[in-house]
Amino acid sequence: MRNPVADKIVNIKPSGIRKFFDLVAEMNDKNVISLGVGEPDFDTPWHVREEGIYSLEKGKTFYTSNSGLLELRKEICNYLKRSQGVSYDPVDETIITVGGSEAIDIGIRAMCNPGDEVIIPQPSYVSYEPCAVLAGATPVIINLKAENEFRLTAEELKAAITPKTKILILPFPNNPTGSIMEKSDLEAIRDVIVENDIYVMSDEIYAELTYKDKHVSIASLPGMKERTILINGFSKAYAMTGWRLGYACGPEVIIKQMTKIHQYCIMCAPTTSQYAAIEALKNGDDDVVAMRKSYDQRRRFLMNAFREMKVECFEPFGAFYIFPCIKEFGMTSEEFAARFLEEEKVAAVPGTAFGDSGEGFLRISYAYSMEQLREAMKRFAQFVEKLRAEKQ
Repeated sequence: MRNPVADKIVNIKPSGIRKFFDLVAEMNDKNVISLGVGEPDFDTPWHVREEGIYSLEKGKTFYTSNSGLLELRKEICNYLKRSQGVSYDPVDETIITVGGSEAIDIGIRAMCNPGDEVIIPQPSYVSYEPCAVLAGATPVIINLKAENEFRLTAEELKAAITPKTKILILPFPNNPTGSIMEKSDLEAIRDVIVENDIYVMSDEIYAELTYKDKHVSIASLPGMKERTILINGFSKAYAMTGWRLGYACGPEVIIKQMTKIHQYCIMCAPTTSQYAAIEALKNGDDDVVAMRKSYDQRRRFLMNAFREMKVECFEPFGAFYIFPCIKEFGMTSEEFAARFLEEEKVAAVPGTAFGDSGEGFLRISYAYSMEQLREAMKRFAQFVEKLRAEKQ
């Protein structure tokens, strides 16, 4: 019998995040604290849920247009105008997708020919590299450095560009590191992007979760809107992960082709979710502020905890992750995470799940209650003390 599966799929590694989720599930231990999930611990705000329920009660359960409800697309464009100063046409330059993940997938497929190169700074979200491979493109990895706070520099970008380069993935605010790109950082790489005539896929799903300065989109810089696909969604800022709703805005010529793929693969994003998202954009600003304030409190608690333990950790100013360095203990990230789970019953994700440059680091999500975080840090301190004693 011939091989029933494609080599390209077989050669893609399973997600390193899922591996540790599965280990937690297998342990079936109520004392395990999981700090591995990138999901808000807040419920979707009630007024947003209520709008979704109301849409069901009114029988609004039919397909929307392929691009999504026009009212939602208009609200997205209003939001981007007031938050980033970027103007998009809701008809020709906006598409509603099943989460930001679908937007990443169809965006790369719409833009890349076989052999085109996609530059992916890492550590970063696990889907970028597989999506590039599935599109027939060639991933080119830039290993970001802790000494640069895991920001992308113009020099690093220049060194990675070749005549085959088509897209730069810009994953900021960053999962897993929590790093951000400030306006000056973006201006430096903007010049390289324009000079080399490449496009940018800017994944801004954590744009509302920044704790230093307001997020700046690279699309807002002169000369960048026409060469940027801006991707965002409702999962992180509005605690709507299960609603599966994202969007992409960009040049009409690209959005048109993304919509074509979306038509054949998806048809349209969930209708109920779209009605709820309209309410989130219209009346959800206060909810976002409250959640961001809570995340910032947790972030500062963790930074202080690692300082007290004398564990090296740069300060993250975005998303809801912290990325402590565990190199002093002489173990790989996976070995450290496995022992931490086995001995202290705390699950965190090895940095290598997000690329080779994550070796020596651990991703900890602070999308959890302060009670859980306090207990987890107590156990982390015990574990660190034990490891240091072993080395003596």
